[in-house]
Order: sequence, then structure tokens, then C-alpha cells
Amino acid sequence: MKPNNFPERIIWYSIISTYGFYLIGGLYIVAPVIAWILLFYIVKKLWQQNESTPEAEKIIIPWTVWLWIIGMLIEEVALIIGHLDFNLGTALLIKSSIGWARSWALMAIFPLIGCLPIRPQLLYRAVCILGLQTLILLPIFILAYILHLPNQLYVSPLKIVGGPGPEFFEVLLYEIDLDGTPRWRLFTPWAPALGLVANIYFVLALQEKSKKWRLYGILAGLIMSLISKSRLALLSLPVVLVTSWSLSQLTKPIILISMGFMSFLTSIFSSQILNVVSEFWDKVKGARADSTRVRGALWRIALERWHEAPIWGHGVVERGPHLVEYMFIGSHSTWASLLFVKGIVGFFAFAIPFLLSFLHLLFNTQKSQTARVSLSIILILFFASFGENLETLTYLFWPGLVMMGIAFKEKILRNQVFTQSYYSH
Repeated sequence: MKPNNFPERIIWYSIISTYGFYLIGGLYIVAPVIAWILLFYIVKKLWQQNESTPEAEKIIIPWTVWLWIIGMLIEEVALIIGHLDFNLGTALLIKSSIGWARSWALMAIFPLIGCLPIRPQLLYRAVCILGLQTLILLPIFILAYILHLPNQLYVSPLKIVGGPGPEFFEVLLYEIDLDGTPRWRLFTPWAPALGLVANIYFVLALQEKSKKWRLYGILAGLIMSLISKSRLALLSLPVVLVTSWSLSQLTKPIILISMGFMSFLTSIFSSQILNVVSEFWDKVKGARADSTRVRGALWRIALERWHEAPIWGHGVVERGPHLVEYMFIGSHSTWASLLFVKGIVGFFAFAIPFLLSFLHLLFNTQKSQTARVSLSIILILFFASFGENLETLTYLFWPGLVMMGIAFKEKILRNQVFTQSYYSH
């Protein structure tokens, strides 16, 4: 498996060089750079495109990708108006807009990049190669803890470019959890982020044709989820796999009959099932009670403060009180953050493309394996959105967004092939 064109080369070497970029503290910078480079590449190709352009080389942007483009542009509009409403100044507005360009904007650019001639198999193999690298390097990270070596090696001078915090530029061998046990985050800024990336990479690795590479990718994904100790990652992966498979089989009568039978049984034993689920959820929350308490408080504060600027939001994040250990209001939740920072406008600018993308993939998943993979990815992002600020981590899970873009254009390509075949006969 080798890249065949310019966008494939950019994506291939960016993924398999993840640890190299991490060691120089450049991982947070790489994703926005390749996103904007490939965006200009797409614009150039569209400008040069005409009626004489071969069908195989034409770039067609699906309506779902247009939704993401419009939605993320609205996010910037909400950001600008929020700054103006609270008189936050030109300097802060420019800084926030730069932040938008390397966070929210990527949520639209990477699906757009998926409209280029990029093979999904390239993503699968690249993720598996990264998985093998993880398996090779993991003993070093574990040994560092056993030998009680300093957990932080250094903070890259590249932090001068700015970012959400120094953790995005530091090289850390391990970290100690609140209960005194070790926890690893590898090339991510915090451990739960590793769990999110691991889940997406696991889903991509499952599609690899080579048994050897598939084993490396799957094993690395599972281990990364475990060492992250992320409750959300460990719970969401099996749920997503079962859910996406079930949704992809909705047209099969045996599945519909089985689901009807299960619904019947669920209605009979609903109270017992609810009790079991409630007890299980209480145990999950109790496993990290302090974290659960802080997350809940951040949610409540964000929703209460949202009413101060319900339409366009506050424009910027604000540090919370001692109750939430001075964490930023709206952090640890994409939806709460949107309401607080960008109001109801920003909330729906993200929610609408997200929901319609899910429905689009759900419809196509009955016939397309690529759509099934992308459906799993969007479900993983949905679960993660309640515990993470997704826009902050786009620089890590961007291969999943590219995969979604590939799935969005797939139906258009199938229709083109059918049309050409029809008229040729």
C-alpha cells in the first residue's frame, strides 16, 4: 500500500509520522497546516476544472459537506458577534479567529478533503502502521513508570505558536491519576483524548484486509483504550460497534423481527432493566467520583450562564470557580461549550450538520461498507461530545473526518458510474 497522488502522500506521511511530530511538539501544528494546504489544493483543482476534465478527476462536493462548511462558517460569525457584544477587543478577536481556523474550521475542511481521490484503504493501512509503532514504543512508556523516571521530558519550544495549553506541546512518558495509579496519554494532551483516538483508529483498523496489519491496528486500539482509563472510551466502543452493525442491517427481515422481539421483552422487563442500568451507571460514576462531580458542575454553570447571552454566546471561554477546580466553563462538553461561548446559533450550526450527516450515513450504510465505518465514527464522536470539546481534538481524530468525507461522496460516484454504464449501452 503506497500513496498514489499528492493528497494521499500528505495524509499517509502525516499519520505514520505521528510520533515523530509528537517528539518535536509539532502534532498540534501539523493537522491545521495539512488541512489548509489541501484546502488550497482543492480550490486550485476546482478553479481549473471544466467540461473537458475527466470524470475520474472531477471534484464534486456533496450536500453534507456543504452543510459542514456553512455550519463552521456560522461558528465564526457567532464568535465575531459574541466578541462585539461583550467589547472584547480586536486583538482577542483576531486570536480567537486563529483558534477557529485550527479547530472548528477543521471539522469542515477534513470532510471536504475526503472528496479528493483518496482511497479508504490508505487510511486503514496508515492507522495500522501507527498501531504497530505504538506497540513497539509502549514498553518504553511503561518502563519509565516502573523505573520512576521523570514523567515529563520537556515542553517543545513550538508552544510559542500558541494553543489551548502547554499540554499540547509537552512530551510526557506517563502521568499519575488521582488514585495514585499510572495512566498514559501517549501523543495526546490528556488521557481521555487517547481513548477517543483509540476508538476511531480501532474502527478504521477493523477494515484492513491484511490479517497481520489488522491485528496490529486492533491490538493497539484496544491497549490505548485500556491504558487511557477513559470510562467513556471503554463503554462507547462496544456500544458503537453493536449499534452501527444493527443499524446497517435494518433492511434485513430477520433483524427487524429480532428487534421487535427484543422490544417486546424490554417492555416486559423494563423496570428490572432500568434498575440494572441505573446501578451500573452509578458504579461508573463512582469509579471517578471527583471527576463526575466536576463535570456535572461545569455543565450546570454553563447552562445557567448561557442565559446571559442566549443567541450569540459570550464569545470566549471563562475560567470557572473553585467548585470546578478553576476549569473553563463549558469544558469537558462540546454542547455546553457551544451554548456558553456561541449561544443557540453556534449550537445548531454544529448540531444540524452532525444530525443530518448521521441520517445520510444511516441511509447509505445499508449498501456501503465505507458508510458503515463512517457511521461508527460519527457515533463515537457523538458519545465523546459529552465528555470532550471535540473542536479542540480535531488535530488528533482528523483521519476519521476524512473517512466521513469519503463516505459522503461515495453515493455520488456510484451514481456517476451507473449513469455512464446506462448511457454506454
